[in-house]
Amino acid sequence: MRLFLLLVFTISASAKPNIVFIIADDCTFRDLGCYGGQAHTPNINKLADQGMSFTRCFQTAPMCSPTRHNIYTGIPPVVSGAYPNHTFVAPETKSVVQYLSKLGYTVAQSGKTHVSPNKVFSWTKIPGGQNPQFGKVDSFIKEQAKKRKPFCLLLCSNEPHSPWNKGDRSRYPVDQVKLPPYFVDTPETRDGFSRYLAEITYFDSQVGEAMDIVEKNGLTDDTLFIVTSEQGNSFAFAKWTCYDNGLQSALIARWPGHIKSGSKNPAMIQYLDLLPTFIEVAGGIPPVDLRGKSLLPVFAGKKSHKEFVYGIMTTRGINDGSPHYGIRSVRSQNYKLIWNLTPEIKFVNRCTTAPEFRSWLALAATGHADAIAKTSRYQIRPEFELYDIQKDPLEMTNLAGKPALTKIQSNLHQGLRAWMRSCNDLGKATEMAALEHMTRNQKKKKNGSKNPLDHKKR
Repeated sequence: MRLFLLLVFTISASAKPNIVFIIADDCTFRDLGCYGGQAHTPNINKLADQGMSFTRCFQTAPMCSPTRHNIYTGIPPVVSGAYPNHTFVAPETKSVVQYLSKLGYTVAQSGKTHVSPNKVFSWTKIPGGQNPQFGKVDSFIKEQAKKRKPFCLLLCSNEPHSPWNKGDRSRYPVDQVKLPPYFVDTPETRDGFSRYLAEITYFDSQVGEAMDIVEKNGLTDDTLFIVTSEQGNSFAFAKWTCYDNGLQSALIARWPGHIKSGSKNPAMIQYLDLLPTFIEVAGGIPPVDLRGKSLLPVFAGKKSHKEFVYGIMTTRGINDGSPHYGIRSVRSQNYKLIWNLTPEIKFVNRCTTAPEFRSWLALAATGHADAIAKTSRYQIRPEFELYDIQKDPLEMTNLAGKPALTKIQSNLHQGLRAWMRSCNDLGKATEMAALEHMTRNQKKKKNGSKNPLDHKKR
């Protein structure tokens, strides 16, 4: 087996594979067809049939901008400073661009960026708007193939981000869609969920276009092709939260000759692991200051990778968000502990101002028991939440404080605090400093005072 791995994963400078990475925007992994969801996703399903689907892939922050910084730099959010939304990293930070360029790759990006500064993310920008422009993507790939130069192509969709105005919603009649059990069943919710599912199918068509371009250029066998769903959708109990619906992601990888077709892998992996993987695929050695671990052994079939994964959510500075509401989480294979740092504050965000959640509040105001319970659970939270992931995968029953689980809760809490210390995450103080890490607030302090948080790159 060891010899097999050596033969398969030793990448020569003369035969470096291409990398195509596609990321959705605000898509709950459970809704994809190949993950058992209602969305019609024939292209993603095809990719899963040709490659490996991961059933336990996680990100560290359930927001767009921190997620992308996390992927491209391989550095946890608080360590890099990119932990609120609409954020940035220090100009001396290295990203996928610097690492892969040194290994002979052209790094290009098309579609939504949501990262800063340009000096760090100095990739070849394929012109276009918020979605990949596939005609120009095709031209780029043709040019690279002609030059015989390997490339890393980042295709960043804006779908299925609200307001869900793309795709054929007739496939998803409002009276036939199946709502998750943590939703309140209202006409507004059904309408929104129907449009959201249609936009997932639209995203799937983008994945199909990318697959077709790679194939018609004869590069399928020479390309590591990855699709991820990003954080969860912008309904309640997903994006903006540290529940699995917010932090867990779909990840499907195809690499002919290296990844077994139609395989599923339960290893716990993170977006932090992607950059070390790209570096190793490109023939380099991931630097020790990256917190992730290469996925090459997992691609070869290894079923374990990490024992714990961690999450962070910061409402400070987000549109329509609580003035400050920090959330931290730790998850093992069996249990999830969520630590709400300021439970005395009402939890609000862009989701709670959307028509769907407003309809839940309106129904709750009439005395509707289910609406009262779910809106209250979402907005008024205890300090600790503990979930048995195996028995309760949707995290519906909080077990925190149960005597039989005292040791498990204590051990998870200690591990979470240790991880926070390793990231220089000071909890409430870190939350209050979040505004200093947003692009719109990048002005130097006139008094020359230092940031109370030392976010040095590790």
